[in-house]
This record gives sequence, structure tokens and C-alpha cells, in this order.
Amino acid sequence: MAAFGQARQRGIALVLVLWILVLLTVTTGAFALMARMDQLEANQLLSGTQARMWAEAGLHLAAVRLRDPDDAERPVTDGRAYRTQMNGVIIETLITDERGKLDINMADEAMLETLFINNGLDPAQAGPLAAAVMDWRDDDDVERVDGAEAPTYESAGLAVIPANRDFMLPEELLQVIGMPYELFRKMEPGISVFSNTDLPELAYAPPEALMALADMSAEDAWNFVQNRRSTDMADLSAMTLPNGQPIMAQGRGLTYSIRVKATMPNGVWDQIEATIRLGGGPSGRPFRILRWKEGFQK
Repeated sequence: MAAFGQARQRGIALVLVLWILVLLTVTTGAFALMARMDQLEANQLLSGTQARMWAEAGLHLAAVRLRDPDDAERPVTDGRAYRTQMNGVIIETLITDERGKLDINMADEAMLETLFINNGLDPAQAGPLAAAVMDWRDDDDVERVDGAEAPTYESAGLAVIPANRDFMLPEELLQVIGMPYELFRKMEPGISVFSNTDLPELAYAPPEALMALADMSAEDAWNFVQNRRSTDMADLSAMTLPNGQPIMAQGRGLTYSIRVKATMPNGVWDQIEATIRLGGGPSGRPFRILRWKEGFQK
């Protein structure tokens, strides 16, 4: 009987030892998994930081190339993609001359209305919205026909009122009464506050800017831009818009939007987009940053 009790105790002890071994194995595995996850997270963070630094380096490289006196070496600034690889990092750069965009501080009411309609806004809404944009940027409090000045904003319960000055950034359009966010998202790549011209330069205009032209469809705009980007700048004079309007490049600009995406060898990437103005300033830097965006932009 005593032998049976001892055997039973040994059996229980064996089971306990086995359970302890299982618990130790599970605990050790959990710690190993956590350590591995921490390592992966650290590597991801490191790669993301490196990608960001490479993207900023690509921006500075693009600014240097834009100052190259040799036209053959300077990038074409119509939004076409340039792709290079350095130390295994893929850097993709797109540069757009701001003169190719529609300046919302210079465009007249009719062109703004055309831009809104061509981007899908109902004509019954496009006219009042264009008038509201004009009322926002003019320097008086007189409400134009179908426009909107401070009393209209206040009666709608809005906290903002027209600034009665030029727009400082394209995003300020979102404060104009009646401006749909999705409409702004469609237009944003083609609008500017830095070009100081009343018409987009067709040699550099993105498709979103071409939508401000009468009788221009989205398909026509995209086809034209794709054909232009596959054409050498010296041959642009042979190109025309669908309405027969010729294309001419008007020398070099000073203000550019630059988008740079850097992809690390492990696939991690980061992207920045900046609007810069070339030329030295009091700081002695070769360019100034006027606008800055980070990360993925749809």
C-alpha cells in the first residue's frame, strides 16, 4: 500500500513537472515573440526614418538640379516622373512649375466657375461658389450677386468670415462657404497661390489645371498631359490642345512643387511634397519652402 502511495506521489510530481515545463516553454516563447516584435517595430521605425531622410535629400537634390544652367541637364518641370537609385534606395521625383497651375488669386469668376463645373459641380452651385470665392479675396464687404460676405457666413452659423485678401494657401479655399471637400480634393493638384498668372502655362499644366479651360473634359486633359510628358521640350511647339491652341514654354520659373517618394530596399517608404521658391534670401539658402506636406497624399 505504501509503495502504491509513493508511486502515486511520483506520478503527481511528474505531471506537475510537465506542467511547469509547458508553462516555461509558453512563457519563453511569449518573451521571444515579444522580443521579435519589438525588433521588427524598431527596424520599421528606423527604416521609416531613413526613408524620410532620403526623401528630404531627394528634395534638395531636385532643387540643385533646377538651378543647373544647362537646359539639357535640368529636369522637365511638367510633373513627369524621374526615378533614380542610390545605395539601394529608390527615389522618385515629380516636379511641377507653379506657372502651370491655376492661381486662385488671379483667376476671374468665369474661369473659377468653369473649373468647378468641369470637376462635376452642378452649374446651379458653381456660379454662387465662384462668386463666394471672389468675395472672399476682394478687399471690400460688398456682396456681389450670388456671392457671400460676412453676414451670409454669420447667418449660416459659421465661425469664419471672408478674409477680404488673397488666399495664402490653396487649403484656405475650404473656408469659403459652399466649398465641398471632395471638389477641393479633385482641384487641389492643379491650383496655386504662387504662380501670379491668370492662365495656366500649358507647357507645365497638370490635368487638374486644364480643367479650368472651357470645353475641356477630364479625358482630354489626361490624354494631353500624357502626350506632353512623353514629348521632348524642344518639340512642344508641334503640340496643341484639343481646341487647336498651341503650346509654348515661357522660359524658366522660380516656384515649383516637388514631390519625392523614397522607398527603402525592404519596401518601407516615405513621401514629402513641398512648394519651393528658388533664389537666395537673407539666410543665404538656395531656396525657400513655401508649402509643406508629408506622408501619403491620395
